[in-house]
Amino acid sequence: MEPVSTADKTSTTKVSTLHKDDPFSTSSQDLNGFRQGRGRCKGERECPCVSGVLCITGAQRWTAARCHSSAGVAPMTVQKGALLSLAALTIDPGGKFVDPSLTLQSFPYGGCESVEISYQSGQFQPAIRVADLLQHITQMKCGQGYGFKEEYEGLAEGQTAPWEMAKKYKNRNKNRYGNIIAYDHTRVRLQPLEGDPHSDYINANYIDGYHRPRHYIATQGPMQETVRDFWRMVWQENSTSIVMVTNLVEVGRVKCVRYWPDETEVYGDLKVTLIETEPLAEYVIRTFTVQKKSHHEIREIRQFHFTSWPDHGVPCYATGLLGFIRQVKFLNPPEGGPIAVHCSAGAGRTGCFMAVDIMLDMAENEGVVDIFNCIRELRSQRVNMVQTEEQYVFVHDAILEACLCGNTAIPVCEFRAVYYNISRLDPQTNSSQVKDEFQTLNIVTPRVRPEDCSVGLLPRNHDKNRSMDVLSADRCLPFLISVDGESSNYINAALMDSHKQPAAFIVTQHPLPNTTADFWRLVFDYNCSSIVMLNEMDAAQVEFISADIDDDIINRIFRICNMARPQDGYRLVQHFQFIGWPAYRDTPLSKRSILQLVRRLSKWQEQVVSISEMIRQQNIVDVFHT
Repeated sequence: MEPVSTADKTSTTKVSTLHKDDPFSTSSQDLNGFRQGRGRCKGERECPCVSGVLCITGAQRWTAARCHSSAGVAPMTVQKGALLSLAALTIDPGGKFVDPSLTLQSFPYGGCESVEISYQSGQFQPAIRVADLLQHITQMKCGQGYGFKEEYEGLAEGQTAPWEMAKKYKNRNKNRYGNIIAYDHTRVRLQPLEGDPHSDYINANYIDGYHRPRHYIATQGPMQETVRDFWRMVWQENSTSIVMVTNLVEVGRVKCVRYWPDETEVYGDLKVTLIETEPLAEYVIRTFTVQKKSHHEIREIRQFHFTSWPDHGVPCYATGLLGFIRQVKFLNPPEGGPIAVHCSAGAGRTGCFMAVDIMLDMAENEGVVDIFNCIRELRSQRVNMVQTEEQYVFVHDAILEACLCGNTAIPVCEFRAVYYNISRLDPQTNSSQVKDEFQTLNIVTPRVRPEDCSVGLLPRNHDKNRSMDVLSADRCLPFLISVDGESSNYINAALMDSHKQPAAFIVTQHPLPNTTADFWRLVFDYNCSSIVMLNEMDAAQVEFISADIDDDIINRIFRICNMARPQDGYRLVQHFQFIGWPAYRDTPLSKRSILQLVRRLSKWQEQVVSISEMIRQQNIVDVFHT
């Protein structure tokens, strides 16, 4: 599909182009080139992850505003490399846009041709320009009389097509939920087993992608009775990717049975062997080989298991899901069959995954998104896709974040050249792209609200905070476990993910005189093997040093034990104090010194910190999303 000029469009776009019969507008050559441009370099290797690193800072240096990691690889661009520029955007005290003219700014990896499409806010089924998406979402969230609630209620709810086969008595035990079952016109028909005419049913529907008929299969999480049918479907449809957007158990309820083996298992006439498991902070990638009985063909199938969707509601941030989607797109072979996607019911989270994926393709190729029509089409193929208003808003927020942030991952082999380019000052604006990215980061990062920090704001915990302006969100707190008299279990600290491991770091303030014991309880309770101190000691404090001083780093080794439980033994902790970062500076005095600190920490941990992980494991650098 060639870019469409303004003259080829009507004044107001009301009809989605999601399901045109013309071929996918990006050729496989273009798509592969795009993926390779943001993919891995050759010679990649896996590296161990960080565990038990405690980082101490002054109050001014860390705010613990976001407790997540991107865990994303090869992010997509919007409009072949476009990044939304927010420089022209201002908002008055009432929350209205003074200058809503967002522009599309070229990212170094490619050009961009925007599509001029006008729309009328407040109508159903509008296609929204990517450049107008921030304004539109803000208006829908703040608008009176018509907003996301009213728009979501405009979607058809419940059954809208026949599902007679799913209702048959012989098939009832194959449905996890009685109200989320397969429509007849889009259901996946399994090849019947010999002597069993009812064996063609599985609770699964074909779903169209962006200009790709039957690009997905939406299905429920397998039950004990349907595991064999699930693998039959994967083999029959030549699916090379399985996307799982649920945990096996949530809030004490089984959401999905474990349908994959620890090593090798036979499901019917299919032998499934687990080859590799790659755990990351927010998802796991498992690689299987599958072989059918009496067949010589062996297929490789990947399962992408997103583990960070909370038991209730939606993720606090879309960053992890976006990275997950990009990884699926990057690793899914173009010649494979439909991507099998499931949560528990195969409707809510499954619909969110598909809607975001489809809309990112549409944004990249057309410069517009049509979220309402996308979900309407999804619901015409399977009941109640995107199940709640909260999920509907989350889909919008996820697409907005992807469009605002663009592609910030850089292949390691290109990092030097790209860094030079994005650091150059534009003489007209006296700014650089790296500065613009930082401004965008400040805008898209949600702020921690007072109600998010209820534990730190409790009166009994006030004297444990160095600054009441720097508190950790309740969801990130590492509660103290060991008992210490009447002391509470609160400490002003936050658990942080690395690229590969959840809760790999604890970020905390420099201990106060009354929180020193709590600090060491934290080190003991969370088995921290390293402490990194990024500030100098207060002038009024006296410290005895019996340690090595080299360059800007002081190394100390402590032996700690819990006197209340001497049977637990002692633990060795190495303390790294970095003295090359004066309080009056925003950055360290020397890049070389901070890298030396990272190297020493890595050597002690026999692992690496977050960005070093990404470099060694996936050969990309993505400071923005980290």
